[in-house]
Amino acid sequence: MTATADAELVFSGPSAIAERVRAGDVHPRELVELCLRRIEALNPRVNAFRVTMADQALAEAELMSDGPLAGVPVAIKDDLPVAGQAMTWGSRSHGPTQHEDAEALRRLRAAGAIPIGITNVPELMIFPWTASEANGITRNPWKLERTPGGSSGGSAAAVAAGLVPAATGSDGGGSIRIPAACCGLVGMKPTRGRVSSHPVGEGWLGLSVYGALARTVKDSALMLDVMHGSVPGDADSAPPFEGSYAQAASRDPGRLRIAVSRKIPPGFITSVSSDQRSAWERIGKLLGDLGHEMVERDPPYGLASLGFTQLWLRGIYEQSLAVPDRSLLERSTRQMAAAGRTLVPPRRRDKVLASRGPATARILELWQQVDVLLTPGLATTAIAAEGGYGHGAPIAFNRASRFTPFTPLFNYTGQPAIALPAGFGSDGLPLGVQLVGRPGAEDVLYSLAGQIETAQPWAGERPPL
Repeated sequence: MTATADAELVFSGPSAIAERVRAGDVHPRELVELCLRRIEALNPRVNAFRVTMADQALAEAELMSDGPLAGVPVAIKDDLPVAGQAMTWGSRSHGPTQHEDAEALRRLRAAGAIPIGITNVPELMIFPWTASEANGITRNPWKLERTPGGSSGGSAAAVAAGLVPAATGSDGGGSIRIPAACCGLVGMKPTRGRVSSHPVGEGWLGLSVYGALARTVKDSALMLDVMHGSVPGDADSAPPFEGSYAQAASRDPGRLRIAVSRKIPPGFITSVSSDQRSAWERIGKLLGDLGHEMVERDPPYGLASLGFTQLWLRGIYEQSLAVPDRSLLERSTRQMAAAGRTLVPPRRRDKVLASRGPATARILELWQQVDVLLTPGLATTAIAAEGGYGHGAPIAFNRASRFTPFTPLFNYTGQPAIALPAGFGSDGLPLGVQLVGRPGAEDVLYSLAGQIETAQPWAGERPPL
């Protein structure tokens, strides 16, 4: 197989690859070998992977032949347990080798997917760039001096560079949607409880959820079809869904009422670049041209960003307690954990959790009037590769909040939200928008996203590696 044929196959995506495997046109071992070749050639430049699992993946490839992800190599973010591997959370100090796969990974394997490696994250997944003392700086395949975003930056870089067809991610404040926007990918943050968190448990007091990164709406939907579902012991469960997200992605959404807003939630001090604003305006116009009713409405955010920040900080502190040697944590991580301990003590933690329900109900009043909210994806295109890495928490926190003001609030409310490509900025980097739905309405978002993708295809765009 030539290098060009290699690229065409891996960039064709999980749906097309699995179809070829089921038809007998390609063997899973060929796919694993293809991805390992591309990782060997390109990973030194982007630093997407912490470790590859070549021998295990090749052995599993001999067994895989059926299922919706038959023979598809996938990358696993370093916060999802993989049996036989350490889960490090991007830290130099980490716990023992995992004894069992996470439930979400078990479902991927059952569908025929082959885990091929574990991707890099910032320490404890705190910030929206991917750099750590443990594993160095991960870079954006579109421009190596920029970040692929975070915390699922390694996963996004791996998919955007065509090292794997798809990868898992998690999102506690935008950590799927931010890398998707930085790298020209599709990233769905599902409804809280849609994907099981077993055996890790609730992440960041319910802010964090698992999902995936892919190049197209259909492939993102297929990944969620496979991964979703709760098990006994999960802290949350989403409204039940018995259909197919992949089918929803191919279905006409009908005429929807869509709110457009680029209001910065109170508490964030930043502005939206002209490129990002233009992308948001273009997608809004496109949706109007497609027949949707477009209305200007700002969500009643109130002080929800303060609630998010308190849960985020407290969640970081509680997560830091699971690190075996906390003296090995990076300076900014120690400072963020200390802020969570001192600013959000147990009584304050309980009070913020109790207030989340009423605050969420107030914000959701907008979705009594509309079906979907359209916002910019980020304030700017991807920032420098190191982001705030190497700086203290105040500087890192400021850079993060100025970069990504639109994503965190929907982790607080638990709503589904999807990041979609929306062209390129004057710097040549991907632009993106965000669609937000009612709790449990991932299918509506996929239908609308699929319609946008059909009208304005992006899957043919590839980074110049």
